[in-house]
Amino acid sequence: MFKRRRLITAVVAAFALLTVSACGSEEESSAPAAEETVTNTIVDVASTTEGFSTLVAALSAAELVETLSGEGPFTVFAPTDDAFAALPAGVLDALLLPENKATLVKILTYHVVSGMVMAADVTDGDVGTVEGQTIKLSTKDGVTVNGAKVVQADVMADNGVIHVIDAVILPPDIDAAALLKK
Repeated sequence: MFKRRRLITAVVAAFALLTVSACGSEEESSAPAAEETVTNTIVDVASTTEGFSTLVAALSAAELVETLSGEGPFTVFAPTDDAFAALPAGVLDALLLPENKATLVKILTYHVVSGMVMAADVTDGDVGTVEGQTIKLSTKDGVTVNGAKVVQADVMADNGVIHVIDAVILPPDIDAAALLKK
């Protein structure tokens, strides 16, 4: 898990460096680079928006707050509190236990795509997630991700965009019911 976090951090840092250097003018490139602070991050938006308290608690338990407060850009398919509540009874409580942190990280990063993908730019097909597997995006009958419907699109943050979804999507190799048997 430590190697994965370092890899994710390195990829995000490299992407941010490329983005910053590509956006600078020749005049600016001769000046020393100043570190920018992201002030209205994906985590900030989720923390101040009704309906995301469970997501924010899960991000905290998974120690992903700092990552999703970084420069990004990220596209987050964010499940609502109701989406988390729809998980089988006991699964959310099990996921929030320290011994299931790796599984929680895997699930949450499965909801994140590197780069900023606006709803109007979504095309049908598979897209790689930060977790490492792919999610299936569809535009038939509105935008969906692995069958979860985007109920609010293009919620902007300084480091990316949030698309609110009505279900928690699970990587294919995660069995939620198995968490209850531990």
